[in-house]
Amino acid sequence: MKNIRNFCIIAHIDHGKSTLADRLLEFTKTVEGKDLQAQVLDNMDLERERGITIKSHAIQMEYIYEGEKYTLNLIDTPGHVDFSYEVSRSIAACEGALLVVDAAQGIQAQTISNVYMAIEHDLQIIPILNKIDLESAMPDEVEDQIVQLLGTPREEIIRASGKTGVGIEEILRAIIERVPAPQGDPDAPLQALIFDSVFNSFRGIIAYFKIVNGTIRTGDLVKFINTGKEYEADEVGILRLNMVPCEEVGCGNVGYIISGIKTSKEVKVGDTITHVKRPATKSIEGFEEVKPMVFAGVYPIESEEFENLRASLEKLQLNDASLTFQPESSIALGFGFRCGFLGLLHMEIVQERLEREFNMDVITTVPNVSYRVYDKKGNMKEVHNPSGLPDPTLIERIEEPFIRASVITNTTYIGPIMTLCLGKRGLLIKQEYISGDRVEIIYDLPLGEIVIDFYDKLKSISKGYASFDYHMHDYRPSKLVKLDILLNGEPVDALSTLTHSDNAQSFGRRMCEKLKELIPRQQFDIAIQAAIGAKIIARETVKAVRKDVTAKCYGGDISRKRKLLEKQKEGKKRMKQVGNVEVPQKAFLAVLKLD
Repeated sequence: MKNIRNFCIIAHIDHGKSTLADRLLEFTKTVEGKDLQAQVLDNMDLERERGITIKSHAIQMEYIYEGEKYTLNLIDTPGHVDFSYEVSRSIAACEGALLVVDAAQGIQAQTISNVYMAIEHDLQIIPILNKIDLESAMPDEVEDQIVQLLGTPREEIIRASGKTGVGIEEILRAIIERVPAPQGDPDAPLQALIFDSVFNSFRGIIAYFKIVNGTIRTGDLVKFINTGKEYEADEVGILRLNMVPCEEVGCGNVGYIISGIKTSKEVKVGDTITHVKRPATKSIEGFEEVKPMVFAGVYPIESEEFENLRASLEKLQLNDASLTFQPESSIALGFGFRCGFLGLLHMEIVQERLEREFNMDVITTVPNVSYRVYDKKGNMKEVHNPSGLPDPTLIERIEEPFIRASVITNTTYIGPIMTLCLGKRGLLIKQEYISGDRVEIIYDLPLGEIVIDFYDKLKSISKGYASFDYHMHDYRPSKLVKLDILLNGEPVDALSTLTHSDNAQSFGRRMCEKLKELIPRQQFDIAIQAAIGAKIIARETVKAVRKDVTAKCYGGDISRKRKLLEKQKEGKKRMKQVGNVEVPQKAFLAVLKLD
């Protein structure tokens, strides 16, 4: 055990984690020859296309240092805030963390929140200044920021470049010398923490674990403590570029188990594996419960695909534990699921993964939050969907959820951030300076204002220098109205939203304008209207596509032309009665990006 090191790589998005991981794998000869490519660990097509890491990936390396062989378990983590749940799970399985900071960009918001997460778990942090080969690098200034944030001596900061391979040997030396070996008792009852799982259509569910105490062998009878289910370990092994089966996985090590589990409900990330014969008395402290930020309905395009969609979501949930869902139904779209996501990027990725990995064609509705509606008799009803709202005459008041949000930023951006929060109906609670030019602003904000585009706007006005964290605070009465979108007089319930009465007019107008661009022209006029109850507040018209029926009349009597035009008019009228308007999927997503 003294020669095992478990560590993860944490950083802000695009600071070069995956490139650095590539160099470490190359240097320890874990990956050679034809397997060498950029972003070795990012094995999803989506990750390669977008150049981001979505999943944490574990891989084991071997390195000989001063004549001794060391086993290094590396977990590469995502940098985007929408996947911070992945990072928290990786941190729970490690004793050390490489904190990568881009020498050209300096410390950014996500770096700070990841550092706090690592410090909470008592990880040994090794600061690394990456991309020092860039012309725009400012190594000395960024080192000052790191010293201020972590309080580490300057000489402990390693200057490296993931691209050219500078400093890689120094990093490996630091991992062996500074990261503590895992603590644990190989002879105690087995306790292994599941930090990830994946569905394989041939082998069932594969769970990845880190052993805290004890040893696991092939053929052992094991039990999952939280679900109480028992299995036989058909195969255990370690994670190299591919899975490598072995007879036993020892204490402190990271590995995988295949036990022919077919139903996804039986494996929970954060659960503990133990032996049936010599069980551990308690499970390991898992991860905190995930809090979805954004709720949206996900519906299959073909209604008979509902059960397939359920199975696909369950399999996806295995691999992405931050996804939550429950069944719901809609008038326009039939049966589907109400899903909870950590943010808009997360929602986009889940939708893409459903399409690519499970061949599911889905429609996603406008994201929203849940409200409490009190009627005149004082009864309370929770409404997740605007279509579930009772008649306005019966409503006494609507209460919406408020969050207590904390924004940490540079003093330069205080003005724009306050303007943004006030525009979202925020109430300033307090503002305090943390250090030098860093300030924490605490606001109470309505959750409904945040789900669509708040985070994206915050990032753009602060150039990525603001970190945003929140927790549910309470419910407060608000003047909310239900805004309906009508196409040719028919309401489209998937586009209905609950919005504050002050914003309803401008929101309705922008929505109509956006839909006008996106709905394809038909053979008849399409009226797009935004309405509150029976009152129309905005309207746009998509003009009909007309054939020039009079083209063949050259000269001649006007009555001939009029006869053709009248005939065309009749046809258009008949068509409008039977025609219906298909709303393209793009329209549902465009509503999110209205500004």
